[in-house]
Amino acid sequence: MDLTSFAAGAQYIGGRAVAGTGDEPFQVVNPADGSTVHEVVLASTGDVDAAVAAARAALPGWSGATPGARSEALGRLAAVLADRAEEFARVETAQTGKPIKLSTEFDVPGTIDNTAFFAGAARNLEGKAAGEYSGDHTSYVRREAIGVVGSIAPWNYPLQMAAWKILPAIAAGNTIVLKPAEITPLTSLMFAAACTEAGIPDGVVNVVTGAGRTAGEHLVSHPDVAMVSFTGSTAVGKRVAELATATVKRTHLELGGKAPFVVFDDADLEAAVHGAVAGSLINSGQDCTAATRAYVQRPLYDAFVAGVADLFAAVRLGDPRNPQTDLGPLVSFAHRDRVAGFVERARSYATVVTGGPAGSKGHDGTDLTLGAYHLPTLITGAAQDSEVVQGEIFGPVLVVLPFDSDEEGLRLANDTPYGLAASAWTRDVHRSLRATREIAAGCVWVNDHIPIISEMPHGGYKSSGYGKDMSQYSLDEYTQVKHVMFDTTAVARKDWHRTIFGDR
Repeated sequence: MDLTSFAAGAQYIGGRAVAGTGDEPFQVVNPADGSTVHEVVLASTGDVDAAVAAARAALPGWSGATPGARSEALGRLAAVLADRAEEFARVETAQTGKPIKLSTEFDVPGTIDNTAFFAGAARNLEGKAAGEYSGDHTSYVRREAIGVVGSIAPWNYPLQMAAWKILPAIAAGNTIVLKPAEITPLTSLMFAAACTEAGIPDGVVNVVTGAGRTAGEHLVSHPDVAMVSFTGSTAVGKRVAELATATVKRTHLELGGKAPFVVFDDADLEAAVHGAVAGSLINSGQDCTAATRAYVQRPLYDAFVAGVADLFAAVRLGDPRNPQTDLGPLVSFAHRDRVAGFVERARSYATVVTGGPAGSKGHDGTDLTLGAYHLPTLITGAAQDSEVVQGEIFGPVLVVLPFDSDEEGLRLANDTPYGLAASAWTRDVHRSLRATREIAAGCVWVNDHIPIISEMPHGGYKSSGYGKDMSQYSLDEYTQVKHVMFDTTAVARKDWHRTIFGDR
């Protein structure tokens, strides 16, 4: 799976790497030093058409395969991914800048585990038990594939998001065309090649690397695409839904987040401080479930701020290939500047306790000025309606605000348009039950923040979208339910016919 085997096209269509037919080359850049990792040619609308045609051609055979056959293929895929784990981690770090320890210990093993999970889930497409619900008929439910799925994945977790899109779709018997973010397409292409190596038929999994306004919008609007799954910003998600509506496609949207981190006055302070640092800095804060708004009950507020500031100062920035590096660069220089803009504007209305632009040298001597680095940043004194509290920064920035009563803390936690994830920190079971009940989010952790598991669903409330990734619940997104009904009486003149014609 040498990257040079993908040529310049970076398209994977019908079981092989093919050259794109877009207008010009595009560089995948390592944000740690600005070097070019790989050069690709972006997809044209014609490449999207070819990928959809390949997926459509593969659909009858794949959807008609037994659940056991699809399960076996996914089991083989998990084995291929495990064999290539080191290479996947290395490439993921090169194209995103995330620390190698995160790629090695989180992204890649999480993807392998997801694959193994869906290998089992493929054999368990549940439906209601057959029965004579009317008395005169036997009814049962079939779960069937929807068809060709068009998926668009983000740049923050390229490998994991590709897997979250591909695995439930094909486990349920669909075929798929995935468009990864053009700045981070490489591990998605490698994943598709691994599917072929595992014996998944050609055309079941296709990848087109292209720009959103050309390849992405064409894929979403394509008449032969039956369903669209999108992960990304809420603004772009609205555009995806608008385009999908024109052809009445099913949509699954996992959108932005602004996760609250609610610390009650009986919480374990050390645990909360450590949880906030880890939860806010994972993947350089480029995580839609990252802790971004810490609400701390006033008795613990000062100690919490001091503890987080101390730990932030100890975080090691440096070469993401170094196993000792804690925090890598942001995904691009443009995104680094966007995050820095939030922080610099906040200086006029809040207090930046620590953080801001990165220094010149990392912990290992790395020249940080060559990369898209930004220091872990802690902000206090911001108003609830301020930009840093309400807006999705998507960087290593944590805003801390105090609250007094439990009611106030929960109200503030819900006071954004988003509802993807949240956490509550308390030793009191009643407080934790109340928080998990009243916080409007698709996932609420208690005394932890971030962990995900393949067996449990991931998805949001409110402007964070709808539908679920991972778990058995995700198969609801990728199947359609058919009611089948058999007459059991063999009576030609049924009693209900008399309501339409004739007399009893």
